[in-house]
Amino acid sequence: MQTAFQFHPTSRAGALRQPDYWVWGSSAIKGEDGRYHLFTARWSKQVSFLHWAANSEIIRSVADQPEGPYKFEEVVFGHEPDSGRWDAGAVHNPNIHYHDGTYILFYIGVNYPGPRPSTPDNPMTQQWADAWNTKRTGIATSKSIYGPWKRLDAPIMQPRAGQWDAAIISNPAACVREDGSVTVLYKSADVLHPVGQFPGRFRLGVAHAPHWSQPFTRLSDQPIQVVGYPDQHIEDPYLWHTGERYEMVCKDMGGEVVGQPQAGIFMHSEDAIHWHLGEPPMSYSRTVDFDDGTQTTFPKRERPQMLIENGKPTHLFNAILEKDANGNIADSWNLVCRIR
Repeated sequence: MQTAFQFHPTSRAGALRQPDYWVWGSSAIKGEDGRYHLFTARWSKQVSFLHWAANSEIIRSVADQPEGPYKFEEVVFGHEPDSGRWDAGAVHNPNIHYHDGTYILFYIGVNYPGPRPSTPDNPMTQQWADAWNTKRTGIATSKSIYGPWKRLDAPIMQPRAGQWDAAIISNPAACVREDGSVTVLYKSADVLHPVGQFPGRFRLGVAHAPHWSQPFTRLSDQPIQVVGYPDQHIEDPYLWHTGERYEMVCKDMGGEVVGQPQAGIFMHSEDAIHWHLGEPPMSYSRTVDFDDGTQTTFPKRERPQMLIENGKPTHLFNAILEKDANGNIADSWNLVCRIR
C-alpha cells in the first residue's frame, strides 16, 4: 500500500506507554534544554476508555531523542472542578508550538454538570454527551517548556447555531508562522452529540489570527473544500507550511478517500481553504512495521501529529488503540515513526 510518507521500522515500546492510564494523542517539540518534550492526553484506567471526555488531562514527558521512549515528568493541567473555568471538566488533544520566546499549547477543554464519572462502566450517558458537546479550543502559553502555563480565560472561538459547525470547536491543528500569525484547522459537526450514538459526519473548518495573541476569525463560513470529495468525513488534522504551501495529514473516518477506514490522508493547499489530495493521497496506513521484523494492523491509528524540524516533518506520532480477542478495548498508547 503506497503512502505519501515512508517510515523506518519502529520500536514496539512506542513513544509513551503508561500501564495505569489510557494514553492518547501526543505533540512533540524540542525544548530550550535541547531535549524533546511530548505533550500527551491521558486518563486513568479505573474508568473506561470512552470516559476521556470527562477525565482526560494533559501531561508532559521528556526524552533525549525524538523516538523516545519518553519519561513522564508532570501533569500540565487537568480536572479543576472548583476553578470556575470553562475547561474545568477535562482537557485533551494537545498541539504544541513555539514562536519568538513563547511556547503555545493549543488544546480542547470541556465542562459538565455533576460529579466526575469514576466507574469502568460504559459512559455513553447524558453526562457524557453534555461533556462532549462543550468541547472548545483553548490556548496556554509559557516562556519555558517547564511552565508555568497561562491559559486564556475563554475559548478562541464558539460554535455557530444553525451552521455546519454548530456543535463544537475541537481538535485544533495550528500552523504558527514566522511573523506570529496563526492558521488553525478545527473539527465540528452540524448537530450536538445525542446520547448513546455518534452525531454524524465530521468536517474541518479553518480560522486565522494575525498573531497568536489576537482574536481568531473564520477564513470561510463553510468547511474546507477537498477537491473531488464535497461531502468528506474527516477529523484529526495536523497542519504545517512548507514555505510555499500548506500541507496536512488527517484521518479518513470511513476510508472514502484512501480506501482504508481511519488511515491517514495527505493533502496540500495554497490558502488552507481549498485542498488537493497528494500523490499518493494516503499519508499512512493502520499497518505498522516494527524493528523486530513484525508487522501489525491496528484497529485504530489516530491523532496524527508531526515533529517539524528545520521546516520539514521528521517524525509522525499517532495514538494507537488495541483490542482483545473479544473485541473489547484493551490498551491505548502513543506510537512514533521516523520518516525516511
